[in-house]
Amino acid sequence: MPDLGPFGLEAHDLDAGLAADLQAGVEQVEALLRDAVKSDYPFVTEASRHLVDAGGKRFRPLMVLLAAQFGDPQAPGVVPAAVVVELTHLATLYHDDVMDEATMRRGAASANLRWDNTVAILTGDFLFAKASELLADLGPEAVRLQARTFERLCTGQIRETVGAGPDDDRIEHYLSVLADKTGSLIATSGRFGAMLSGADDAAVDVLTRFGERIGIAFQLADDLLDVTSESGQSGKTPGTDLREGVETLPVLQARRLADPSDPGDARLLELLDGDLTDDARREEALALLRGHAAVDAARRELLRWGSDARAVLDPLPDVPAKRALQALADATVRRVG
Repeated sequence: MPDLGPFGLEAHDLDAGLAADLQAGVEQVEALLRDAVKSDYPFVTEASRHLVDAGGKRFRPLMVLLAAQFGDPQAPGVVPAAVVVELTHLATLYHDDVMDEATMRRGAASANLRWDNTVAILTGDFLFAKASELLADLGPEAVRLQARTFERLCTGQIRETVGAGPDDDRIEHYLSVLADKTGSLIATSGRFGAMLSGADDAAVDVLTRFGERIGIAFQLADDLLDVTSESGQSGKTPGTDLREGVETLPVLQARRLADPSDPGDARLLELLDGDLTDDARREEALALLRGHAAVDAARRELLRWGSDARAVLDPLPDVPAKRALQALADATVRRVG
C-alpha cells in the first residue's frame, strides 16, 4: 500500500480495496512522472530527476487519486493529472530553493547548490513546460484551472516576499499567503481528481474546498512542529524557520500576545528581532516559544482548519475514500499532539 505514514495515517485508516487502488495508482504516477521529465539532453534529464528521485510525500498526487474515488478512478485523465500537480509542485521547489538560498532539499543537496541558480530556475521552468504538455491532452477546462492555480502560486509567493502592509493584520495576511502558496495546488489536486473521474459537480466542489483547507492545516502543523518538535518530525531540523527568518504562525502569535513588560516576553521579542542564525540564540528563542501562550493559540488555529476541512466532507457519500479523507483531517491535527 502507499506510504501514508508522513500524513499521520495508519493502515487501519484505509479500506483494503481502496489501499489496493491507491497503490496501483501511485505506481502508475511514479512511472509516468519519471517518463515525463526525460529530455533529449542527458543533463536536462539528470537535473529534472534530481528532486523526483529524492522522493517526497507525493501528497498532491494522492489527493488526486483519492478524489477520483468519487467518480471512475480508472478514468484516463486521472493519472496524468496526478503527475501534472506533482510536476508543478516540484517546479516550485526548484524556484523556492533559489529564492531561499537553500542548500538542502529532501535530504540531498539542492539543485542550486549542486549546480547553480540558473540551472535550478531553468529546470523548474522545464518541469512547468512538461506539466503543460500533459495538460494539453486533458482539455481546456483543465488548462484553465492550472493557469488560475499558477496565478495563485505566483501571487502568494509575491505577497510573502513583499510582506504584510502597514494596515494589514499580519496573521490574516499569513493565512491568505498559505492559501495561495500551499492550499491552492492541493485544492486543484482534489478538483482534478473529482472532475476528471466524472464525479458530480457537488463532489467536485466539496473536494476542492477540502483540498484548500487541509493544505493550510498541514502547513500550520509543520509550522508548529518546527517550534515544538525535538526530533524534526516535520522533516526539518527544529528551528529551521527561525534560522531562515521565516515568521510562521507561532511567531506571529507571539508578537501579538507578548507583554513587553514581562521579562520573558521582552527577551523573546528581542531574540525574534535579532540574528537567529546563532545556535545559542535560536535555542533560547525556541525554549521561550515552547512555553508561550502563542503555541496554544497556533494549535487552536490548526484545530480550526482541520475541523473545518473535516466538516466540508459531510455531504459526500459514506464510502472508504470519504473515511480516509476524514482520517487525514484528524491525523493532520494529531501530528502536533
